Amino acid sequence: MNKLTTIWNFICKRKYLITVLAFIAIIGFLDKNSFIQRIKYQREISLLKDEIDKYRSDYEENTRKLNELNSNPDAIEQIAREKYLMKKPNEDIYVFDTKE
Repeated sequence: MNKLTTIWNFICKRKYLITVLAFIAIIGFLDKNSFIQRIKYQREISLLKDEIDKYRSDYEENTRKLNELNSNPDAIEQIAREKYLMKKPNEDIYVFDTKE
């Protein structure tokens, strides 16, 4: 019984401190919307924004290339030569590998 009274006295003297610590523990770690989860969500949002920017720039580049192909017939020949290594009948192609 003596231990219970000492525990009860300890709780009564520090009830505000215990309440604040319990609140911080619940909000910081245990809750569905805790600070840790918010940090993870913010990190994921920033990664997704970077991915959106990457796809947007790819889209703009591809749109520019498509407009060029539709307006310039020489561009089709240039892409066929560079990307697919096509050639005219009397030409020789030399491919240099720059990866090392």
